Amino acid sequence: MIQHIPIVIIGSGFGGLGTAIQLKRHGIEDFVIFERAGDVGGVWRDNRYPGCACDVQSHLYSFSFAPNPNWTNNFSAQPEIWAYLQRCAREFGITPHLRFHHEVRAAGWDAEARRWRIETSHGLFTANVLVAAAGSLSVPALPQLPGLEQFAGAMFHSARWDTSLDLTGKRVAVIGTGASAIQFVPAIQPQVAQLHLFQRTPPWVTPRPDRAFGWRERRLFARFPLLQRTMRGYIYGVRELFGTAFRHPRLIRPLERTARAHLASAISDPTLRAKLTPDYTIGCKRILVSNDYYPALAQPNVEVISEPIIELRPNAIVAGDGRVRPIDLLIFGTGFRITDFPFMQLVRGRDGRTMSEVWAGSPKAYLGTTVSGFPNLFILQGPNTGLGHTSVVYMLEAQMLHIVAAVRHMRQHGLAALEPRPEAQTAFVRDVDAKMRGTVWVAGGCDSWYLDRTGRNSTLWPDFTWEFRRRAIRFTPKAYQAI
Repeated sequence: MIQHIPIVIIGSGFGGLGTAIQLKRHGIEDFVIFERAGDVGGVWRDNRYPGCACDVQSHLYSFSFAPNPNWTNNFSAQPEIWAYLQRCAREFGITPHLRFHHEVRAAGWDAEARRWRIETSHGLFTANVLVAAAGSLSVPALPQLPGLEQFAGAMFHSARWDTSLDLTGKRVAVIGTGASAIQFVPAIQPQVAQLHLFQRTPPWVTPRPDRAFGWRERRLFARFPLLQRTMRGYIYGVRELFGTAFRHPRLIRPLERTARAHLASAISDPTLRAKLTPDYTIGCKRILVSNDYYPALAQPNVEVISEPIIELRPNAIVAGDGRVRPIDLLIFGTGFRITDFPFMQLVRGRDGRTMSEVWAGSPKAYLGTTVSGFPNLFILQGPNTGLGHTSVVYMLEAQMLHIVAAVRHMRQHGLAALEPRPEAQTAFVRDVDAKMRGTVWVAGGCDSWYLDRTGRNSTLWPDFTWEFRRRAIRFTPKAYQAI
């Protein structure tokens, strides 16, 4: 038996939960959330590595409609963010709409029925509207290394951390120096006997202005919500000004000087300091924030290796310098598959092609949310909605309101299906690409995960975030066509 559900949301992280909450707040309750895991939280449920925390301040990295006066730190750790999402699910009445352990395996548009047919681990479903909130940080990226299959030690990706494993006295190789690695490397360094950090490209690292919120401060936030809104607004404003420097690289030089001073103050060894100094413009890749990463690398049990990995052996790793380094454990800090949107390999549109086939290596969408040829499909954290300077939750909230407006428009006008007009989508993408030219992300001299396989930056939004919100929260009927 095929069950019909008017609105299906896939994923229960910030995007999926937030969409469900906004639908409910606007009187729309005929939806369910399919979640492949056994709890809500998305990336904040899955990433449990030591030191895992957010690099955007807590009062901004949260829903505007669900302020939390009880954040304990300026930058919250993973357990606190996960608990916040769990609490939102309960307090906004989303729990009855959740279907855990429902993995979506395929979704295709049925042109005759004008519905989505969704294959899950619990059978077949149909839906009028499909919201893809699988997240951009859900599928780990793993490198293909010679000899990987013969390695006899333990190994895992940071997003699949083996919490049962005791690292005490272990000889560990870490591959990657991205946002996750700079958090877990300092956390495990005191435990391990030896840590070999394999670095392909050094990141720019700036100080992390973290501090704890005392109980008096938290009480004030709870008693006077305006104080918390004011702090949120201040953080947002500062980060928006900071984002201007990414679009006008001349303005980013002071930040580069700050990062160089941060490196120099922590690393006295000139050889190591040279190895950790990037050769590209700051901001071209993701800027990382940490106060303990550089000090950890200066410890005697840590070695930074810039040579490529040549081979893995059963109990060792061989680098380009020819040295054989015995290891017990291999940890991948190699990030996620972002630009290819793995979930979109499972979604087929009106002409039977998958979204991945239509995109052909360069994702494009209208307002980063809807795609021509895929009726009633809404993508959260879609193409060109990522950010390099502020909270992605702000962008998600704009997309959520667009989805609510679209659903209400369809229901008010008796429309079975909508999709963006090709010319509207093309015009939007052309505008994004024009604004991207000259930014540090495409002119900074680096090869980053922001760029897709065609060389286009299909990941980031190249303008003020309030400008995206202004455009996205308004549903413009003339940009869409009924199917």
